[in-house]
Amino acid sequence: MSVLTAFVETAMHEAGYKMLEDGTFFGEIPSCPGVWANEKTLELCRDVLM
Repeated sequence: MSVLTAFVETAMHEAGYKMLEDGTFFGEIPSCPGVWANEKTLELCRDVLM
């Protein structure tokens, strides 16, 4: 496994998600300031973070 792949896998395990009032999903990775996503579905939110 490459170093970059290992880093992304570790970061994705830290990701947190919440549903917003408008029904969209917000996700962020706390150890990566400024990395976030806001999408219509949880699956899309995860894909964008990755």
